[in-house]
Amino acid sequence: MKTHILVTGGAGYLGSILCEHLLNAGYQVTVVDNLMYGQQSLFHFCGNPRFEFVFGDVRDEELMGELIKGAEILIPLAAIVGASACDHDPWLAKSVNLEAVRILNRLRSPEQLVIFPTTNSGYGTKSGDVFCTEDTPLAPISLYGQTKVQAEAELLQTPNVISLRLATVFGMSPRMRLDLLVNHFVYAAITDGYLVIFEKDFNRNYVHIRDVADCLVHAIANADGMVGRSYNVGLNAANLSKAELALKIKMYVPNFYIHFSEIGSDPDKRNYVVSNKRLRETGFEAQRSLDDGIKELLKGYRMLGRPPFKNAPIS
Repeated sequence: MKTHILVTGGAGYLGSILCEHLLNAGYQVTVVDNLMYGQQSLFHFCGNPRFEFVFGDVRDEELMGELIKGAEILIPLAAIVGASACDHDPWLAKSVNLEAVRILNRLRSPEQLVIFPTTNSGYGTKSGDVFCTEDTPLAPISLYGQTKVQAEAELLQTPNVISLRLATVFGMSPRMRLDLLVNHFVYAAITDGYLVIFEKDFNRNYVHIRDVADCLVHAIANADGMVGRSYNVGLNAANLSKAELALKIKMYVPNFYIHFSEIGSDPDKRNYVVSNKRLRETGFEAQRSLDDGIKELLKGYRMLGRPPFKNAPIS
């Protein structure tokens, strides 16, 4: 009997890639998702007998109780993701990002493993010149960060939990997101041809979406030595400022005009560099470079073709 994994929000940006990696690793996968964005990102798994999909809401206790019973491993991905999305509907953000996680944690048994992918945005506004480790005090500055930090803290107070604090993710997915920094900068470079950047020296850490999926598979295989702790998940070579990121993209899009504005500010004030040492000591290290991701995005965006309100296709 194959190990059965329940993935909530599995039709989203990360889930669409994660399900592929889990199925390739031989697991049985059930996804529950309300498809709030109308996505059709899992169609290509329907012919796999180890894949199942349930249309539903993670806040539905009766439904979740039935689904949780049949799984050995729980991966709660369902969330309202990003500061802007959470600010747009704070009630929805709190109910999905926090209350739904509480429901899942209450309904599971202590023997069931929870792997919780969260965000490293909880580090907030640091100086940008000191590495944040998992022991660095958390100071989230957005509702999104606050809900994820609180959910992580409550989960880690219970048995059999691994928390993965993800760097800013980049790369192509069947359920694409253009609001993530690398994805957005590359898209702006080839569609608008210019970008205005505020707080150009603010630092972030980045990680490819397929490295995140590989890390989740690694966490399942090495759960006995990883439970009870949080782990930063990022690319060690990708602690970059926004200016450095934009200039790297310009190497591939030479006509990309970048304006570093001294007037105005970015509503997202995060500024930190992150150490991924604890995760590396478990035997995992991200492999896919920013350069790989930029080339991948340029290829993928050509498939977007002619935008609905523009006559010219993306070239």
